[in-house]
This record gives sequence, C-alpha cells and structure tokens, in this order.
Amino acid sequence: MAGGLRNEASSSSDSRTQSVMVDYGRSRSPCGYCRSPGCTSISRDLRAQSLTVHDYQDLLDQGWRRSGCFLYKPEMERTCCPSYTIRLKASDFVPSKEQHRVYKQMQRFLDGAFDVKKANVSEHPTTSSESRSSVHHEFSSPMSKDSSSTCSEEKNEVEKVLCDLSDQIDGAVCMFTSKEEFPSGIQLPKASVKKVSPGKRKSLASGSEDLLYSSNIAFQIAASIKPAQLGDKNPHQSKLSRDCTEEDDLSPKVIAEKLATSLAQTLKCSDISIRSCNGHINFYSSTKQVSSSEGAQNAPAPKKSGIKRGSEGNCLNNPQCSQLKSRRLELRLKRSSFDQEEYDLYRRYQLIVHNDIVTKSSYRRFLVDTPLLPVAFFGDDTVPPCGFGSFHQQYLIDGQLVAVGVIDILPKCVSSKYLFWDPDFAFLSLGKYSALQEIGWVKENQVHCPSLQYYYLGYYIHSCNKMRYKAAYRPSELLCPLRYQWVPFDIAKPLLDISPYVVLSDPSSQPQVTEDVLERLLDVDQQDANYFPMDEDGEMVESELESSDEEPSLETTSELENSDEEPSLETTS
Repeated sequence: MAGGLRNEASSSSDSRTQSVMVDYGRSRSPCGYCRSPGCTSISRDLRAQSLTVHDYQDLLDQGWRRSGCFLYKPEMERTCCPSYTIRLKASDFVPSKEQHRVYKQMQRFLDGAFDVKKANVSEHPTTSSESRSSVHHEFSSPMSKDSSSTCSEEKNEVEKVLCDLSDQIDGAVCMFTSKEEFPSGIQLPKASVKKVSPGKRKSLASGSEDLLYSSNIAFQIAASIKPAQLGDKNPHQSKLSRDCTEEDDLSPKVIAEKLATSLAQTLKCSDISIRSCNGHINFYSSTKQVSSSEGAQNAPAPKKSGIKRGSEGNCLNNPQCSQLKSRRLELRLKRSSFDQEEYDLYRRYQLIVHNDIVTKSSYRRFLVDTPLLPVAFFGDDTVPPCGFGSFHQQYLIDGQLVAVGVIDILPKCVSSKYLFWDPDFAFLSLGKYSALQEIGWVKENQVHCPSLQYYYLGYYIHSCNKMRYKAAYRPSELLCPLRYQWVPFDIAKPLLDISPYVVLSDPSSQPQVTEDVLERLLDVDQQDANYFPMDEDGEMVESELESSDEEPSLETTSELENSDEEPSLETTS
C-alpha cells in the first residue's frame, strides 16, 4: 500500500506525511438498513490520526469507507446487510431517461421556464410574452378581441400549466419518499395532470362546475407500491407500512389525500383550491368566469401575490415565491472546514427530511473532520488544479446555498460521501443532480489529471431496496469482497438475487447460504458483541449510513440524496 500505512503512534512531523491510525478491531451495532432487532451490523473499525490520499485510495479499493476520522469495513460474511463498494468510470457513463429529466428540469428552473409559482402578471398581460404563466395555480386573463390568437395563447398557457402542475406533484412525491412515507427503493411513476373538459364537468356530481384539472397519479403510485410491499418481509422498512392499516396503506385515496394536503400547504392562493376525491387530485377555480366561445371556466387575472410564506419568514428566499426570471447556479469547491451557513442548512435538512435534531459537534465529527492529508496542485498532470483531499461542493442559486456535497478527491476517483440540501428545493431532485455534476467534474478534470477516472458512490446494498438506486448510474462495477476485483454490475446482479453475500469474482464456486449457516456466521464472541469504539472524549464513534434524496442523495447517507430517504444518517457503532 502506498505511503507506508501504519497503525501505531508516530511523531507529529511524521504524521504530516504518513498515515497513522489505531485499529479498533471488530464492532457490532444496530443496522440502519434492515432495522433487524439486536446488533447485527458487524464491521472492522479504524480511527485515523492522519491518512494520505494514496493510502485511502487503496483502502477504498479494499472495501473501506470513512465517516469523519473513523474508518469502517463491513465483515461481509457476518454482517446482516453485505455492502459492496460501487463505482463507475466517468468517461463510460450513460445517463438514463430519468437522469436526463433531472438535468433538463434544473435547466428549465434556471432559465425561468419552470417555477412553482406563476410570475406576477403586468397590468397589460398581452403586451409581453414574459407575462405568460409558468406555474401551477394562476391562470390566463380573459380572452382578447382577437379570439383566434387568444385561443392559441390559451392553449399554450394550459399546456404549460399542466406541465408545471405535474412537476409540482412530483416534488411532493419526492418529499414523501425522502421522509420514508413512500417506499424509496422502487421507481415511482411521474405525475400527469389533465384538463377537465366542459362536457366532463357537466357529467360529474354537483359542485364540479369549477373543476379545471385532475390527476390520477395516486392510483399509479398505489399500483407501484403494492407489489414491493407484498414482497417486503420486513415491517420496519417503511413508515407507510408501519403507520397505516393493511386495508388503506396501499389505497389511492390515502395517497391522494397526502399529496393534496401537501400541495394545498405549498400553493396557498385565493385563485385555486386543491382537493382529493376518491383517489384523484383535483384543482378547482375559486372564481368562475364564463368564456364567450365555449363556456369554459377560467380563473380571473391573478392578484398581487398568491403564495404565502409560512412562519419561517422571508418569501424572497423561497423558490415557490420567486418571480419568473432566469437564475444563476454557482458551484463552489472548498476545502473541508466548518461553515455556519452549511451547518444551518444541514440542521434544517435533518429536522425536516429526517425528523432528527443534530448538534454542532456531531456535524463536525461526521462531515467536517477529516484525516486526509491535503495535496496541493503541482502544476503537472499528477494532481488536479484543486488538489487532493476532502472538500465541500456548494450549490448556490442566486447566491442562496441550496445544497452541499461532501466529497473526497483522490488520485483515481471522486468519492461521494454525503449530500444535504434545502427542503424547499426538493422538487429539483438535488441528490440526483449533484451526482451528475460530480460525474461531469471527473470527466472535465481528466485533462489535468489522467489518473482521475472513477466516481465512487459508496456502498451498494442489494438486500436493502432503498440502496439499490445507485445501480441506476451505469455502467457500474462492484468490488469483490474476497479478491478485490471489480465485477460489472450486470454480472453481479443475478448472483446477488440468490444470496446477499457473494464472492463476485468466482461465481461458479458459490455455496448456498442457509439460515443455519447464516446464524452460525453471526454467532461472534460476546466480547465483540458488546464492544463499541470510543473516541478520545469517551463518546461512541458515529459510522455513516446512506440515504436517498428522493431518492436518495448518494451517500446520503448519502445520502442521501442524497438522498435519497431511508435509514438514519448516523448510527453509533
């Protein structure tokens, strides 16, 4: 291993150039993935005082990960949820249709073509194309004298509103997924909102005369969730299955009510009301206005500000209150250090997305502290311009911090560790977007550092549906836990479908893992079972769990996204 890895104390001068770490041996802890009773997550642990980037690259390629200055490696034959290091070669990356959608949605948001609120309309809306709606709940002004031109504009306006309403529902679905109220280990369908024709309104029950739009997305989500839950033998993996009765947890009615309630809180506007009805999400006009052409009902011209900010205050910092305009996305890469603005965002993310209260000291240990020794740019092709080490990648929109990716830049890869983001921007799928940006960053910097070729996504856990999303970044490879050879995911997947632990590089010699064998593997010494690594202050060391952002952000606990949602972000081991 490069750099002379040692596990003994050394002088302070040596620690500046060499890896120095303490071996904590084996530890057992509760598993945040399968949430099985007892301490079934088993790993080998190290605490690093200093660690060269070359040594950490070698450790990654042998199945280790870091959380702050704490390093851990699952004991794959013993642990309840075997975790395989996953990576992809950036130059070979082929984005999926969904990943293209995430990128395009961000571009629309930045260009001003997508917003969660329609821009304020001027007193003469027909004088400028910029006055046309981009969002969900405020609609076109009365028809002009030129009926043909106005009809064409109205048609375009309606199509835009339908598209943006669909995006808003997708954002709500994403929020519930990140909170684990919807399962995150499956691909949920995208919303489609349809215009309700005047003839259809007349055929509906009384009170539907002001119904404008409707979506049946709740039925599609329920149909997607049901097979996954029927095949899920663990009752602890989903809040939806935990909190609802068996009769109604898969019900389109329950899902529609959740989504409608969330949308009603987000889109507080006097010109529209949102209600669920027998599994449908319906959008009603609060005020009627009869058109001269077909008797269609249009909402009146919007008033000054239709959306109200909650008790958190300033409307200007909320994307749902932004006027239609182009925006500026800025990415800032900085060395890992404590930043109050980042901590405030992390605390808010944990509270809203994970319903967890964090402390400044736990944030420092988990996401700021690092044993990696920084390497500066030499001016040659061995180091990228930013250097090697631990970094925070900040995402700012018009100067507002909306996400932070915690990454390690190493000689052969960018290793994604964690992502946290502003819950107000959940509709942008920042966990997926940040992964695409980090993959792109690797591609761009190969020019400066040819050895930098890979993107490491953390651990892939096939036995946990919530962690399977990482395989969506293709073509990926999994690390064989025995021979440390990289195996294409498409070859590894059929083997993992049979057994959670597989020697991937030698599939022909795989034994059948029975319950008796598994029980024997988990029967470790009582001393190991009661052992937990402690830091210098006598506090239990925190290990990293991954979560999804709407998925998840990548090592969101990461990710989480990110990430992700999912298991808790940090667990005591």
